[in-house]
Amino acid sequence: MAVITQKFSLETQGKSQMIDITSHVQGIVSSANVSNGIVTVFVPGSTASVTTIEYEPGLIKDFPRALEKIAPSNASYDHDMTWGDGNGHSHVRASLMGPGIVVPFQDKRLMLGTWQQIVLLDFDVRPRNRQLVVQVMGE
Repeated sequence: MAVITQKFSLETQGKSQMIDITSHVQGIVSSANVSNGIVTVFVPGSTASVTTIEYEPGLIKDFPRALEKIAPSNASYDHDMTWGDGNGHSHVRASLMGPGIVVPFQDKRLMLGTWQQIVLLDFDVRPRNRQLVVQVMGE
């Protein structure tokens, strides 16, 4: 069993921006010295998430609209009153979505569905430099 940990960074705009990171993750899996196993993709921080979605123009618009209904940006959040940073909704959204996922791979290929991509969601209210941690485990 081998464990390989790599990191990569992305500049984001925030405001529920969605970025397809599938090729980054696949590249790390492809270069790892293992053929079969699992890969964990994790974003440190409390205002961003990693998940899967069909990364297409309709869902790129639909998903942020759905989250706006669940955790509205214009609602009152105690976090905002405490810190004055206006990103209470960002923390709630990230907590609901979670910071990471695990994806199996076989023969160095991610076992994603045909229309399934791995995405980073940045919910913060300002641009950020996001570092992602990718950990490959397998044999």
